Amino acid sequence: MTAIPSPTQAVWHLGPFPIRAYALLMLLAVLVGIWVTRRRWAARGGDPGAVEDIAIWAVPLGLVGARIYHVATDWQQYFGPGDDPLRAFAIWEGGISIWGAVAGGAVGAWLACRRRGIALRDFADAVAPGIALGQAIARWGNWFNQELYGGPTTLPWALEIDPAHRPPGMESTATYHPTFLYESLWNLGVAGFVIWAERRFRLDRGRTFALYAAAYSAGRAWIEWLRIDPAPHVLGLRLNNWTALLVFTAAVAYLVATRKAAPADGQVGRLPY
Repeated sequence: MTAIPSPTQAVWHLGPFPIRAYALLMLLAVLVGIWVTRRRWAARGGDPGAVEDIAIWAVPLGLVGARIYHVATDWQQYFGPGDDPLRAFAIWEGGISIWGAVAGGAVGAWLACRRRGIALRDFADAVAPGIALGQAIARWGNWFNQELYGGPTTLPWALEIDPAHRPPGMESTATYHPTFLYESLWNLGVAGFVIWAERRFRLDRGRTFALYAAAYSAGRAWIEWLRIDPAPHVLGLRLNNWTALLVFTAAVAYLVATRKAAPADGQVGRLPY
C-alpha cells in the first residue's frame, strides 16, 4: 500500500536552542504573505513600505489572537483540576488557531492603518491572497508534528502516523487522511480563486477579503469534519465547524449587501473610520 510518510524529526537543536519546523514554516508564511501584499498594494497605488509597518502590528497580535482562541476553546487542558494555568502561555508546546490569528491580525492591521491613514477594507483586499498562501505553507507544520490528521483511510495518499502519535485505541492503525495536505491545497485554490474573481468582477471595498473568508470557511468546514483530534463540541458539531459557519455567513452577507456598489477607480481609498 502506498502512503505519505511522516517526517522523522520536527525539532533540531542549535546548541541549547530548539529550531522547530513549524516555526520556520510560519516565518516563511509571513514572509510570503508580506511579499505578495507588497506587490498588490503597490499595484493599487499604495506605498509598499506601509505593508511592513502594518505587519509589525498585525503579526504579533495575530499570534496572540491565535493563542487566545485556542486556550479559550480548549480551556479544560489548562484550567482543569491538576492543570498548570501557566501552560496557557507555553505557545512552544503547540496550540494556535487560524481563526484567532486572523482576528488578532485584523486588530493589529486596523491600529496600524489608522496611524497611516489607510482604509482597512482596502488593505484587507490587498492582503487576502497572501493570507491564503501563508496558510497553505504553514499547514505543513502539522505534517512535521504528526498532528491534526483525519480518520483512518487506505487511500493511495494516506498519511503514515508513527505509533507514538496515534490516537488512543488506534495504535494498530497506521494510515490516516492527510488533512494538512487537503487544507494546504484548498488554500492554494482559494488564493487563485480570489485573484481571478477580483479581476473578473472588479471586487473592492473589502469584497475580495470577504470572498477569501467565505471560500476558506467552506473548505475548512469539510476538512474539520474529517479530523479526529480532540476538540470541543457544541450541539454535536466541532466548535470550529460552527466558527466556519458563522464566518461564512457573515462573509456572504457582506458580499450580498455590497453587490450593487459601484467599482472604485483603482486608487487606494483614504476613507474615514
